[in-house]
Amino acid sequence: MARKYFGTDGIRGRVGDEPMTAEFALRLASAVARVLAPDGGRVVIGKDTRVSGYMLEAALEAGFVAAGIDVLLLGPLPTPGIACLTKALNADVGVVISASHNPYFDNGIKFFDAEGMKLPDVVEEQIESFLTQPAITRDSRSLGRAKRIDSSREDYQQFCLSTVPDGFSLDALKIVLDCSHGAGYKVAPRVMTALGAEIIPIGCSPNGKNINDGCGTTHPDLMTVTVKAVGADLGIAFDGDGDRVLMVDHEGNLIDGDQLLYVLAKAWHTSGQLSGPVVGTLMTNLGLERALGELGIEFRRAKVGDRYVMALLNEIGGRLGGETSGHLLCLDKTTTGDGLVSALQVLVIMLEAGQTLAELVSGMSHFPQTLINVRTQSRIDLDASTEIQGAIRNAEQQLAERGRVLVRASGTEPVVRVMVEGEDEGEVALLAEELAEEIGRHAA
Repeated sequence: MARKYFGTDGIRGRVGDEPMTAEFALRLASAVARVLAPDGGRVVIGKDTRVSGYMLEAALEAGFVAAGIDVLLLGPLPTPGIACLTKALNADVGVVISASHNPYFDNGIKFFDAEGMKLPDVVEEQIESFLTQPAITRDSRSLGRAKRIDSSREDYQQFCLSTVPDGFSLDALKIVLDCSHGAGYKVAPRVMTALGAEIIPIGCSPNGKNINDGCGTTHPDLMTVTVKAVGADLGIAFDGDGDRVLMVDHEGNLIDGDQLLYVLAKAWHTSGQLSGPVVGTLMTNLGLERALGELGIEFRRAKVGDRYVMALLNEIGGRLGGETSGHLLCLDKTTTGDGLVSALQVLVIMLEAGQTLAELVSGMSHFPQTLINVRTQSRIDLDASTEIQGAIRNAEQQLAERGRVLVRASGTEPVVRVMVEGEDEGEVALLAEELAEEIGRHAA
């Protein structure tokens, strides 16, 4: 069946509108209980720093407790930390309240299974099939209990530190650390400080409404300016829920997820640590594919979304993949995308090689790429529009073998994403603008 609520990364929307209401969250918890813990069990719930997290946390807690499930409340914690603790605390389900890189007035709910893995489509479909049913309320003897886990941050910090070699030190580095006023605002600075780094923290003062506001991976300019102003060795930025990472080198150049994937793949290939093909997405820059090919590293593309990168990695036996956005999967270290852990792996390579970040990424050239988000009022059937499909074909014919065209509806926002990539920057920009205009005419 087609999913009505679940997108590429859980359920997401504007707070106050369904599905981001307290009533829906209560029913959602009950539906999840029916599918993943029908005989009772344990659920962990964590969140980012949005003010609406309190409301959704309370509603989910009530729904699970009423269904006879014990709830462990972790408080603000990066998404990968919740995945880690779901498994460590022997929970049946992990729940994350976050809209990731979206503005504060949005929120979302996503889930992990008992192994800390995101749910497959078929399970999400099963959950949706129960959303029309009333919430379960068991009798008093069968209700669950709820309690807060005060050690959650420390436990996740120790996990992150365990992913680097014994004795590894960052005491030679000055790092600008941008936590996007999000879920990693305490954990990330503490981990970097514990490793000896001199850090300049920004985006570490959440107030419930400033998450992703002018900072983090969606707005890396603040990090870039700060790195140059203080003479830092590099900058590291996370998104609101801490599963994405971007970096800036000492010269102020932004290093995206494709470049970080190149650094990891090349180093691990050289050391024999790399297993299986590297997986990117349809949006991954063609420059990465060509650079890896020159190294003899097989590269595969999945649909956009880390869940699809994960699925393809598991299918082909790979352990490393990711997205341009900085959502990287290092499956020999974690079960899901983890911005902090991924950053640490890059820092290990940087210090062991004795090279700057700029030197590490120098072997990969970016193809010019233009991405335009066309906001829509309602869903557009891209395949059914002969005008849109004709415009796409014309662009593809013009580029021929010199580039790529990708037009797709976002799974997390009401936008259509237009991406054109090729050898000539001017040609790429013009074709992207023409495609965006054509889609815009149908989006009005």
